[in-house]
Amino acid sequence: MIRDTYAEEIAGLLARYPDKKSAVLPLMHLAQEEYGYMSYEAMREVAELLNLDPTHILSLAGFYSLYYEEPTGTYVLEICNDLACALRGADEFVEMATGKLNIPVEGTTSDGLFTIKTVMCLGACDRAPMLQCNLKFEENLDEAKFDELLARLRAESAGNVRPSSVVERINAFARQTE
Repeated sequence: MIRDTYAEEIAGLLARYPDKKSAVLPLMHLAQEEYGYMSYEAMREVAELLNLDPTHILSLAGFYSLYYEEPTGTYVLEICNDLACALRGADEFVEMATGKLNIPVEGTTSDGLFTIKTVMCLGACDRAPMLQCNLKFEENLDEAKFDELLARLRAESAGNVRPSSVVERINAFARQTE
């Protein structure tokens, strides 16, 4: 339960917001970190912490692409394929990426390392094809740059070297004093 695992962080977050309902998105990140995705149990826990109806949490999880309703890989490759990016080769890039990883869109590699998702507008239309990997932009991509990205992420995973997660950033924020 996130209430037990993240008690200090939850208290810090709730103290920072005048209306505790405003902490819903950071709490959803904590729940997703705990469960690996926004499971119904995770949504129910967040709803209980904030005295909200669980359907409200479900609607947020469905709206925001950073909350996953199914388990995902360690690295979630969110490729923007809206119209502007499609005009710059995003659709072909998606096809190449899914082919290289041998998974469909919304699929996860058998080793659990990569999930590919398509998303609408990450705000870098002039640098497409681009993707967001665990909140970090990778821009002006082509096949060679994608191969380099995969190699770098595999090396990070093998060496247990990873950039700070959303939850680590939330924890740092929650611990800040004013």
